[in-house]
Amino acid sequence: MPKWARILSAASALSLSGFSAIAQDMVKGPGYAEDGSVMRPTDWETWVFVGSPLTPNALNGGNAAFQEFHSVYIEPTAFEHFKKTGEFADGTQLAKVRTYLYEGDDCFDASEENGSCQAVSGRGYFNGDYSGFELTVKDTERFDDPGGWVYLNYGESPAEWADTAKPFPAAACNACHDASAANDFVFTQFYPVLRASEPKVSDSRAKAGE
Repeated sequence: MPKWARILSAASALSLSGFSAIAQDMVKGPGYAEDGSVMRPTDWETWVFVGSPLTPNALNGGNAAFQEFHSVYIEPTAFEHFKKTGEFADGTQLAKVRTYLYEGDDCFDASEENGSCQAVSGRGYFNGDYSGFELTVKDTERFDDPGGWVYLNYGESPAEWADTAKPFPAAACNACHDASAANDFVFTQFYPVLRASEPKVSDSRAKAGE
């Protein structure tokens, strides 16, 4: 290879490496307390909503593992990175905000069998009170857990939500995500916004000139 070609190749590699580092730095990661615990984000309501799986207690022996709606939000800069690359960068935060099924006066003829009720829009399921706040964080430099992902629980009702939390042991969460999640420990198969935003292989090749 001519000398000029080697120089150009090295410069290109440095440029790509620098771009990757800049892209990672642009992702707004979580805050950490002095003891290493992860701070609960206070601006999650402004994050990008990606989906809301539902596991009613009535369909899960009266005590679902995740009660009952679990609405998931991704931090906006991490979402922008995902849309461009199809990857979750270091610093990615996903909030899981859980709510019980609505059981108020506007919910008629509630079913003990499946937990549904009748509302003006039809029979179905509707959001009630908060039942928990959880956070998923990717940080391969800080955490040795599989994929660099950790999972945190800040409590049930908002009045009890802690300001910080320590990650669950890896065995409690990572194995399930590793076995069943569609993309890098994230259940993108259940989140329509992420499915629609993920770059297609053909699009990526076209941009690369393949």
